[in-house]
Amino acid sequence: MRFMKIATMALLMSGVGKIALAEDNIAEAINKDYNYLNTLFEYFHEHPELSFKETETAKRLGEELEALGFDVTLGVGQTGLVAMMTNGEGPTVLVRADMDGLPVKEDTGLSYASKARQVNINGVEMPVMHACGHDVHITSLVGTARRLVAMKDQWQGTLMLIGQPAEERIGGAKAMVEDGLYERFGRPDYALAFHVSAGDEAGKITLSDNLVSSSSNSVNIRVRGVATHGAAPHMGVDPIVIGSQIVLALQTLVSREISPLSPGVVTVGAFQAGFKHNIISDHADLQLTVRANSEEVREKLLKGIQRIAENAGRMAGLPEDMLPIVELEVESTPTTYNNTELANRLDNVWRDRFGDDNFIPYFQDGMGAEDFPYFTRVDPPIPGVYFSVGGTPPEDIIAAKNGGPQIPSHHSGFFKIAPEPSIKMGVEAMTVAILELLPAGSPTS
Repeated sequence: MRFMKIATMALLMSGVGKIALAEDNIAEAINKDYNYLNTLFEYFHEHPELSFKETETAKRLGEELEALGFDVTLGVGQTGLVAMMTNGEGPTVLVRADMDGLPVKEDTGLSYASKARQVNINGVEMPVMHACGHDVHITSLVGTARRLVAMKDQWQGTLMLIGQPAEERIGGAKAMVEDGLYERFGRPDYALAFHVSAGDEAGKITLSDNLVSSSSNSVNIRVRGVATHGAAPHMGVDPIVIGSQIVLALQTLVSREISPLSPGVVTVGAFQAGFKHNIISDHADLQLTVRANSEEVREKLLKGIQRIAENAGRMAGLPEDMLPIVELEVESTPTTYNNTELANRLDNVWRDRFGDDNFIPYFQDGMGAEDFPYFTRVDPPIPGVYFSVGGTPPEDIIAAKNGGPQIPSHHSGFFKIAPEPSIKMGVEAMTVAILELLPAGSPTS
Protein backbone atom coordinates (compact mmCIF):
# COMPACT_ATOMS: atom_id res chain seq x y z
CA MET A 1 0.00 0.00 0.00
CA ARG A 2 2.95 2.33 0.63
CA PHE A 3 3.98 1.96 -3.04
CA MET A 4 0.49 2.96 -4.21
CA LYS A 5 0.58 6.06 -2.03
CA ILE A 6 3.99 7.12 -3.39
CA ALA A 7 2.81 6.52 -6.96
CA THR A 8 -0.33 8.57 -6.37
CA MET A 9 1.62 11.49 -4.93
CA ALA A 10 4.10 11.33 -7.81
CA LEU A 11 1.28 11.65 -10.35
CA LEU A 12 -0.14 14.62 -8.48
CA MET A 13 3.24 16.35 -8.31
CA SER A 14 3.76 15.75 -12.02
CA GLY A 15 0.78 18.00 -12.74
CA VAL A 16 -2.11 15.57 -13.18
CA GLY A 17 -3.85 16.99 -10.12
CA LYS A 18 -3.25 20.60 -11.15
CA ILE A 19 -5.04 20.43 -14.51
CA ALA A 20 -7.90 22.78 -13.68
CA LEU A 21 -5.85 25.45 -11.90
CA ALA A 22 -5.35 27.26 -15.19
CA GLU A 23 -8.66 26.21 -16.76
CA ASP A 24 -12.25 27.23 -16.13
CA ASN A 25 -13.68 24.44 -18.25
CA ILE A 26 -14.46 21.60 -15.87
CA ALA A 27 -15.39 19.17 -18.65
CA GLU A 28 -12.07 19.75 -20.41
CA ALA A 29 -10.19 19.20 -17.16
CA ILE A 30 -12.07 15.94 -16.55
CA ASN A 31 -11.27 14.78 -20.09
CA LYS A 32 -7.57 15.35 -19.44
CA ASP A 33 -7.82 13.56 -16.11
CA TYR A 34 -9.70 10.55 -17.42
CA ASN A 35 -6.72 8.28 -18.11
CA TYR A 36 -5.85 8.51 -14.44
CA LEU A 37 -9.44 7.84 -13.38
CA ASN A 38 -9.83 4.93 -15.79
CA THR A 39 -6.77 3.21 -14.32
CA LEU A 40 -8.26 3.68 -10.87
CA PHE A 41 -11.65 2.36 -12.02
CA GLU A 42 -10.11 -0.79 -13.47
CA TYR A 43 -8.23 -1.37 -10.22
CA PHE A 44 -11.42 -1.09 -8.17
CA HIS A 45 -13.35 -3.29 -10.61
CA GLU A 46 -10.70 -5.99 -10.56
CA HIS A 47 -10.40 -5.95 -6.74
CA PRO A 48 -13.94 -5.89 -5.31
CA GLU A 49 -14.69 -6.66 -1.67
CA LEU A 50 -17.83 -7.82 0.11
CA SER A 51 -19.95 -5.83 2.56
CA PHE A 52 -18.13 -4.89 5.78
CA LYS A 53 -14.97 -6.46 4.30
CA GLU A 54 -13.89 -3.44 2.19
CA THR A 55 -10.57 -2.89 3.98
CA GLU A 56 -8.29 -2.72 0.92
CA THR A 57 -10.82 -0.66 -1.04
CA ALA A 58 -11.03 1.85 1.80
CA LYS A 59 -7.22 1.98 2.10
CA ARG A 60 -6.78 2.71 -1.61
CA LEU A 61 -9.57 5.29 -1.61
CA GLY A 62 -8.06 6.84 1.51
CA GLU A 63 -4.62 7.08 -0.09
CA GLU A 64 -6.08 8.84 -3.12
CA LEU A 65 -7.86 11.40 -0.97
CA GLU A 66 -5.04 11.85 1.54
CA ALA A 67 -2.66 12.63 -1.30
CA LEU A 68 -5.00 15.46 -2.30
CA GLY A 69 -4.81 16.98 1.17
CA PHE A 70 -7.89 15.49 2.83
CA ASP A 71 -7.83 14.43 6.48
CA VAL A 72 -8.78 10.75 6.19
CA THR A 73 -10.21 8.51 8.91
CA LEU A 74 -10.68 4.78 8.33
CA GLY A 75 -12.78 2.29 10.28
CA VAL A 76 -15.89 4.44 10.70
CA GLY A 77 -18.91 2.13 10.90
CA GLN A 78 -16.55 -0.89 10.75
CA THR A 79 -14.94 -0.39 7.32
CA GLY A 80 -16.17 3.05 6.29
CA LEU A 81 -14.05 6.07 5.39
CA VAL A 82 -14.47 9.77 6.10
CA ALA A 83 -12.32 12.37 4.32
CA MET A 84 -12.54 16.00 5.44
CA MET A 85 -11.27 19.21 3.88
CA THR A 86 -12.06 22.71 5.14
CA ASN A 87 -11.39 25.60 2.77
CA GLY A 88 -12.56 28.69 4.63
CA GLU A 89 -15.95 29.66 6.01
CA GLY A 90 -19.01 28.09 4.43
CA PRO A 91 -21.45 25.17 4.46
CA THR A 92 -20.47 21.51 4.75
CA VAL A 93 -21.39 19.20 1.86
CA LEU A 94 -21.43 15.43 2.38
CA VAL A 95 -20.78 13.33 -0.74
CA ARG A 96 -21.31 9.61 -0.36
CA ALA A 97 -19.97 6.77 -2.52
CA ASP A 98 -20.69 3.13 -1.63
CA MET A 99 -17.74 0.72 -1.84
CA ASP A 100 -18.92 -2.89 -1.57
CA GLY A 101 -19.19 -5.54 -4.26
CA LEU A 102 -21.57 -8.48 -4.49
CA PRO A 103 -21.25 -12.26 -4.06
CA VAL A 104 -21.48 -12.81 -7.83
CA LYS A 105 -19.11 -14.58 -10.23
CA GLU A 106 -18.19 -12.20 -13.05
CA ASP A 107 -18.85 -13.42 -16.58
CA THR A 108 -18.39 -10.22 -18.62
CA GLY A 109 -15.22 -11.20 -20.46
CA LEU A 110 -13.67 -7.80 -19.69
CA SER A 111 -9.88 -7.65 -19.64
CA TYR A 112 -10.07 -6.32 -16.09
CA ALA A 113 -12.82 -8.69 -14.94
CA SER A 114 -12.81 -9.71 -11.29
CA LYS A 115 -11.47 -13.12 -10.36
CA ALA A 116 -11.66 -12.32 -6.67
CA ARG A 117 -12.96 -14.62 -3.96
CA GLN A 118 -13.46 -13.58 -0.37
CA VAL A 119 -14.77 -14.92 2.92
CA ASN A 120 -17.86 -12.94 3.91
CA ILE A 121 -18.83 -11.78 7.40
CA ASN A 122 -20.55 -15.12 8.00
CA GLY A 123 -17.37 -17.08 7.26
CA VAL A 124 -18.39 -18.36 3.81
CA GLU A 125 -16.01 -18.02 0.85
CA MET A 126 -17.60 -16.82 -2.38
CA PRO A 127 -16.81 -15.03 -5.65
CA VAL A 128 -16.94 -11.22 -5.62
CA MET A 129 -17.86 -8.76 -8.37
CA HIS A 130 -18.72 -5.09 -8.70
CA ALA A 131 -22.07 -6.01 -10.21
CA CYS A 132 -23.86 -2.81 -9.21
CA GLY A 133 -21.50 -0.04 -10.28
CA HIS A 134 -19.99 0.91 -6.94
CA ASP A 135 -16.59 1.00 -8.65
CA VAL A 136 -17.96 3.89 -10.75
CA HIS A 137 -19.13 5.66 -7.60
CA ILE A 138 -15.83 5.57 -5.72
CA THR A 139 -13.83 6.44 -8.84
CA SER A 140 -16.11 9.43 -9.43
CA LEU A 141 -15.68 10.46 -5.79
CA VAL A 142 -11.93 10.65 -6.37
CA GLY A 143 -12.46 12.50 -9.66
CA THR A 144 -14.72 15.03 -7.94
CA ALA A 145 -12.19 15.51 -5.14
CA ARG A 146 -9.41 16.10 -7.69
CA ARG A 147 -11.43 18.76 -9.48
CA LEU A 148 -12.44 20.58 -6.31
CA VAL A 149 -8.92 20.58 -4.89
CA ALA A 150 -7.66 22.00 -8.20
CA MET A 151 -10.37 24.72 -7.95
CA LYS A 152 -9.95 25.66 -4.28
CA ASP A 153 -9.86 29.34 -5.20
CA GLN A 154 -13.46 29.05 -6.48
CA TRP A 155 -15.24 27.75 -3.35
CA GLN A 156 -15.40 28.08 0.41
CA GLY A 157 -16.64 25.61 2.97
CA THR A 158 -16.06 22.01 4.03
CA LEU A 159 -16.13 18.79 2.04
CA MET A 160 -17.11 15.58 3.85
CA LEU A 161 -16.41 12.67 1.50
CA ILE A 162 -17.81 9.30 2.55
CA GLY A 163 -16.63 5.87 1.43
CA GLN A 164 -19.58 3.84 2.68
CA PRO A 165 -19.45 0.11 3.42
CA ALA A 166 -22.20 -2.46 3.06
CA GLU A 167 -24.80 -0.69 0.95
CA GLU A 168 -25.69 -4.07 -0.50
CA ARG A 169 -26.64 -5.26 2.99
CA ILE A 170 -28.39 -1.89 3.60
CA GLY A 171 -26.43 -1.56 6.82
CA GLY A 172 -23.35 0.55 6.14
CA ALA A 173 -24.87 4.04 6.29
CA LYS A 174 -26.66 3.24 9.54
CA ALA A 175 -23.45 1.79 10.98
CA MET A 176 -21.52 4.98 10.18
CA VAL A 177 -24.16 7.24 11.71
CA GLU A 178 -24.37 5.04 14.82
CA ASP A 179 -20.57 5.18 15.07
CA GLY A 180 -20.86 8.90 15.72
CA LEU A 181 -20.34 10.20 12.19
CA TYR A 182 -21.85 13.61 12.84
CA GLU A 183 -20.67 13.88 16.45
CA ARG A 184 -17.09 13.17 15.39
CA PHE A 185 -16.88 15.03 12.08
CA GLY A 186 -19.65 17.63 12.20
CA ARG A 187 -23.15 17.82 10.79
CA PRO A 188 -23.36 18.55 7.05
CA ASP A 189 -25.68 21.16 5.57
CA TYR A 190 -26.31 19.08 2.44
CA ALA A 191 -25.90 15.41 1.44
CA LEU A 192 -25.39 14.18 -2.14
CA ALA A 193 -24.98 10.79 -3.83
CA PHE A 194 -25.48 9.21 -7.23
CA HIS A 195 -25.89 5.74 -8.71
CA VAL A 196 -24.93 4.53 -12.17
CA SER A 197 -27.86 2.91 -14.00
CA ALA A 198 -27.38 0.10 -16.52
CA GLY A 199 -30.88 0.66 -17.87
CA ASP A 200 -30.24 4.25 -18.99
CA GLU A 201 -28.18 5.83 -21.73
CA ALA A 202 -24.59 6.47 -20.69
CA GLY A 203 -23.86 9.95 -19.40
CA LYS A 204 -27.47 11.07 -18.99
CA ILE A 205 -28.97 12.23 -15.67
CA THR A 206 -32.15 11.11 -13.95
CA LEU A 207 -33.36 13.25 -11.05
CA SER A 208 -36.53 13.03 -8.96
CA ASP A 209 -37.85 15.91 -6.88
CA ASN A 210 -39.59 13.48 -4.51
CA LEU A 211 -39.58 9.68 -4.27
CA VAL A 212 -36.34 7.97 -5.35
CA SER A 213 -36.54 4.39 -4.05
CA SER A 214 -38.62 2.15 -1.82
CA SER A 215 -38.10 1.06 1.74
CA SER A 216 -36.80 -2.44 2.37
CA ASN A 217 -37.05 -4.82 5.29
CA SER A 218 -35.57 -8.29 5.40
CA VAL A 219 -37.75 -10.33 7.76
CA ASN A 220 -37.06 -13.74 9.31
CA ILE A 221 -39.85 -15.96 10.61
CA ARG A 222 -39.08 -19.11 12.58
CA VAL A 223 -42.13 -21.35 12.85
CA ARG A 224 -41.83 -23.75 15.76
CA GLY A 225 -43.59 -27.10 15.87
CA VAL A 226 -43.40 -30.49 17.55
CA ALA A 227 -41.31 -33.10 15.76
CA THR A 228 -42.72 -36.54 15.08
CA HIS A 229 -42.69 -39.44 12.62
CA GLY A 230 -44.18 -38.56 9.24
CA ALA A 231 -46.51 -41.55 9.54
CA ALA A 232 -47.91 -40.24 12.85
CA PRO A 233 -48.59 -36.53 12.23
CA HIS A 234 -51.22 -36.49 15.00
CA MET A 235 -48.41 -36.94 17.54
CA GLY A 236 -46.79 -33.60 16.67
CA VAL A 237 -47.37 -30.12 15.22
CA ASP A 238 -46.22 -29.66 11.63
CA PRO A 239 -44.31 -26.35 11.14
CA ILE A 240 -44.34 -26.79 7.35
CA VAL A 241 -48.15 -26.69 7.30
CA ILE A 242 -48.17 -23.63 9.56
CA GLY A 243 -45.48 -21.97 7.40
CA SER A 244 -47.48 -22.70 4.25
CA GLN A 245 -50.54 -21.07 5.78
CA ILE A 246 -48.42 -18.04 6.64
CA VAL A 247 -47.13 -17.77 3.05
CA LEU A 248 -50.66 -17.84 1.62
CA ALA A 249 -52.08 -15.44 4.21
CA LEU A 250 -49.28 -12.92 3.60
CA GLN A 251 -50.56 -12.45 0.05
CA THR A 252 -53.66 -10.76 1.43
CA LEU A 253 -51.64 -7.96 3.02
CA VAL A 254 -51.05 -6.21 -0.32
CA SER A 255 -54.17 -7.43 -2.10
CA ARG A 256 -56.68 -6.71 0.68
CA GLU A 257 -55.18 -4.43 3.33
CA ILE A 258 -53.19 -1.87 1.30
CA SER A 259 -54.83 0.63 -1.03
CA PRO A 260 -54.52 -0.37 -4.72
CA LEU A 261 -52.95 3.08 -5.26
CA SER A 262 -50.19 2.44 -2.70
CA PRO A 263 -47.38 0.14 -3.88
CA GLY A 264 -46.20 -2.65 -1.62
CA VAL A 265 -44.42 -5.98 -1.93
CA VAL A 266 -44.21 -8.96 0.43
CA THR A 267 -42.09 -11.74 -1.09
CA VAL A 268 -41.14 -14.99 0.62
CA GLY A 269 -37.75 -15.69 -0.88
CA ALA A 270 -36.81 -18.77 1.14
CA PHE A 271 -38.70 -21.54 2.96
CA GLN A 272 -36.52 -24.16 4.63
CA ALA A 273 -37.54 -27.05 6.88
CA GLY A 274 -36.71 -30.64 7.63
CA PHE A 275 -34.10 -33.14 6.43
CA LYS A 276 -35.95 -36.39 5.68
CA HIS A 277 -39.05 -37.62 3.88
CA ASN A 278 -40.65 -39.26 6.88
CA ILE A 279 -39.78 -36.83 9.66
CA ILE A 280 -41.93 -33.85 10.64
CA SER A 281 -39.41 -31.23 11.72
CA ASP A 282 -39.54 -29.16 14.89
CA HIS A 283 -39.16 -25.88 13.00
CA ALA A 284 -39.38 -24.14 9.62
CA ASP A 285 -37.63 -20.91 8.57
CA LEU A 286 -39.03 -18.29 6.21
CA GLN A 287 -37.09 -15.33 4.78
CA LEU A 288 -39.02 -12.36 3.42
CA THR A 289 -38.32 -9.07 1.67
CA VAL A 290 -40.84 -6.29 2.26
CA ARG A 291 -41.01 -3.11 0.13
CA ALA A 292 -43.10 0.08 0.33
CA ASN A 293 -43.10 3.65 -0.97
CA SER A 294 -44.25 5.25 2.27
CA GLU A 295 -43.48 4.74 5.92
CA GLU A 296 -47.21 4.33 6.62
CA VAL A 297 -47.53 1.37 4.24
CA ARG A 298 -44.26 -0.05 5.48
CA GLU A 299 -45.45 -0.03 9.10
CA LYS A 300 -48.78 -1.60 8.15
CA LEU A 301 -47.08 -4.43 6.24
CA LEU A 302 -44.67 -5.20 9.07
CA LYS A 303 -47.41 -5.22 11.69
CA GLY A 304 -49.49 -7.44 9.42
CA ILE A 305 -46.66 -9.95 9.03
CA GLN A 306 -46.29 -10.15 12.81
CA ARG A 307 -50.04 -10.62 13.26
CA ILE A 308 -50.43 -13.28 10.57
CA ALA A 309 -47.43 -15.32 11.71
CA GLU A 310 -48.38 -15.38 15.38
CA ASN A 311 -52.05 -16.16 14.74
CA ALA A 312 -51.17 -18.98 12.36
CA GLY A 313 -49.42 -20.54 15.33
CA ARG A 314 -52.44 -20.01 17.53
CA MET A 315 -54.72 -21.64 14.92
CA ALA A 316 -52.46 -24.70 15.03
CA GLY A 317 -52.90 -24.89 18.81
CA LEU A 318 -49.39 -23.79 19.77
CA PRO A 319 -49.02 -22.34 23.28
CA GLU A 320 -48.08 -18.67 23.58
CA ASP A 321 -44.45 -19.47 24.38
CA MET A 322 -44.12 -21.45 21.11
CA LEU A 323 -45.67 -18.96 18.67
CA PRO A 324 -43.62 -18.14 15.54
CA ILE A 325 -40.69 -15.81 16.17
CA VAL A 326 -40.70 -12.80 13.82
CA GLU A 327 -37.53 -10.71 13.32
CA LEU A 328 -38.55 -7.52 11.50
CA GLU A 329 -35.24 -5.63 11.47
CA VAL A 330 -32.73 -8.11 10.07
CA GLU A 331 -31.76 -5.61 7.37
CA SER A 332 -33.81 -2.48 6.82
CA THR A 333 -33.81 0.95 5.26
CA PRO A 334 -36.51 3.59 4.95
CA THR A 335 -37.86 5.08 1.73
CA THR A 336 -35.53 7.47 -0.09
CA TYR A 337 -36.98 10.90 -0.84
CA ASN A 338 -35.11 13.83 -2.31
CA ASN A 339 -35.44 17.24 -0.72
CA THR A 340 -37.67 18.96 -3.28
CA GLU A 341 -36.17 22.44 -2.92
CA LEU A 342 -32.61 21.18 -3.26
CA ALA A 343 -33.51 18.86 -6.14
CA ASN A 344 -35.12 21.73 -8.07
CA ARG A 345 -32.12 23.95 -7.39
CA LEU A 346 -29.69 21.37 -8.77
CA ASP A 347 -32.03 20.52 -11.65
CA ASN A 348 -31.89 24.14 -12.81
CA VAL A 349 -28.09 24.26 -12.55
CA TRP A 350 -27.59 20.96 -14.39
CA ARG A 351 -30.08 21.77 -17.15
CA ASP A 352 -28.37 25.11 -17.74
CA ARG A 353 -25.07 23.31 -18.06
CA PHE A 354 -25.95 20.05 -19.82
CA GLY A 355 -29.20 20.90 -21.61
CA ASP A 356 -32.60 19.18 -21.43
CA ASP A 357 -31.49 16.48 -23.89
CA ASN A 358 -29.11 15.09 -21.27
CA PHE A 359 -31.95 14.30 -18.87
CA ILE A 360 -34.08 11.16 -18.63
CA PRO A 361 -37.43 11.56 -16.82
CA TYR A 362 -37.66 9.75 -13.50
CA PHE A 363 -39.81 6.64 -13.58
CA GLN A 364 -40.01 4.01 -10.85
CA ASP A 365 -39.93 0.65 -12.63
CA GLY A 366 -39.26 -1.50 -9.58
CA MET A 367 -39.05 -1.35 -5.80
CA GLY A 368 -35.32 -1.29 -5.26
CA ALA A 369 -34.03 0.17 -2.00
CA GLU A 370 -31.11 2.33 -0.90
CA ASP A 371 -29.66 3.14 2.53
CA PHE A 372 -28.65 6.75 1.72
CA PRO A 373 -31.58 8.14 3.80
CA TYR A 374 -29.78 7.15 7.01
CA PHE A 375 -27.50 10.13 6.30
CA THR A 376 -30.41 12.54 5.87
CA ARG A 377 -33.20 11.25 8.17
CA VAL A 378 -31.80 12.74 11.34
CA ASP A 379 -33.25 15.39 13.65
CA PRO A 380 -33.56 17.91 12.12
CA PRO A 381 -33.41 16.38 8.61
CA ILE A 382 -30.49 17.18 6.30
CA PRO A 383 -31.46 18.23 2.75
CA GLY A 384 -30.32 15.47 0.42
CA VAL A 385 -30.35 14.62 -3.26
CA TYR A 386 -29.73 11.19 -4.80
CA PHE A 387 -29.59 11.06 -8.60
CA SER A 388 -28.70 8.58 -11.33
CA VAL A 389 -26.28 8.62 -14.24
CA GLY A 390 -26.86 6.30 -17.19
CA GLY A 391 -24.21 3.68 -17.90
CA THR A 392 -25.05 1.88 -21.18
CA PRO A 393 -24.10 3.03 -24.69
CA PRO A 394 -27.15 4.23 -26.70
CA GLU A 395 -26.49 1.75 -29.51
CA ASP A 396 -26.78 -1.15 -27.02
CA ILE A 397 -30.10 0.17 -25.74
CA ILE A 398 -31.45 0.55 -29.29
CA ALA A 399 -30.29 -2.97 -30.19
CA ALA A 400 -32.02 -4.41 -27.10
CA LYS A 401 -35.28 -2.65 -27.99
CA ASN A 402 -35.08 -4.13 -31.49
CA GLY A 403 -34.73 -7.71 -30.30
CA GLY A 404 -30.96 -7.79 -29.84
CA PRO A 405 -29.02 -8.77 -26.71
CA GLN A 406 -30.73 -7.57 -23.54
CA ILE A 407 -28.96 -5.14 -21.23
CA PRO A 408 -27.58 -7.14 -18.28
CA SER A 409 -29.26 -6.07 -15.06
CA HIS A 410 -27.63 -4.91 -11.87
CA HIS A 411 -26.51 -7.83 -9.69
CA SER A 412 -25.96 -10.02 -12.79
CA GLY A 413 -22.65 -11.71 -13.55
CA PHE A 414 -22.88 -10.09 -16.99
CA PHE A 415 -23.38 -6.56 -15.60
CA LYS A 416 -21.13 -3.96 -17.17
CA ILE A 417 -21.34 -0.29 -17.95
CA ALA A 418 -19.42 2.12 -20.20
CA PRO A 419 -17.05 3.64 -17.64
CA GLU A 420 -15.89 6.73 -19.54
CA PRO A 421 -19.21 8.58 -20.08
CA SER A 422 -20.52 7.37 -16.72
CA ILE A 423 -17.52 8.53 -14.70
CA LYS A 424 -17.15 11.80 -16.60
CA MET A 425 -20.77 12.77 -16.04
CA GLY A 426 -20.67 11.59 -12.44
CA VAL A 427 -17.65 13.78 -11.75
CA GLU A 428 -18.89 16.82 -13.64
CA ALA A 429 -22.45 16.73 -12.28
CA MET A 430 -21.23 16.28 -8.70
CA THR A 431 -18.56 18.98 -9.04
CA VAL A 432 -21.05 21.47 -10.47
CA ALA A 433 -23.55 20.64 -7.71
CA ILE A 434 -20.99 21.22 -4.96
CA LEU A 435 -19.83 24.50 -6.50
CA GLU A 436 -23.49 25.59 -6.53
CA LEU A 437 -23.84 24.81 -2.82
CA LEU A 438 -20.54 26.29 -1.61
CA PRO A 439 -20.02 30.05 -1.85
CA ALA A 440 -17.43 31.37 -4.28
CA GLY A 441 -14.51 33.50 -3.21
CA SER A 442 -11.08 33.36 -1.63
CA PRO A 443 -10.90 31.08 1.40
CA THR A 444 -10.19 32.60 4.79
CA SER A 445 -8.28 29.60 6.13
